[in-house]
Amino acid sequence: MPLRFADARRRRATAARLLAGVLGGYALAQLLPVALVAPWGLARADAVLVAMQLSFMVYAAALMAAFAARSARRACAGMALALLASAALAWAAL
Repeated sequence: MPLRFADARRRRATAARLLAGVLGGYALAQLLPVALVAPWGLARADAVLVAMQLSFMVYAAALMAAFAARSARRACAGMALALLASAALAWAAL
């Protein structure tokens, strides 16, 4: 019985990290490039291309960070903090 409990706990932790990485990474990939590119003053088409290319790197980094955290709780908390900071930057930039 205890082995099944430990296995279920590990699966829940992995699922939580995966959700934090996928959903949080997607939201972060949408917000952070906008906040970073907006102050540059590029032409609209150039800004869209740069932001799109940055979003791929941000998404990959967020997904890796979710699995590099010590625990699933820290992964979710770190993603939430990064989302709040990037939302504040995007709001200030626009």
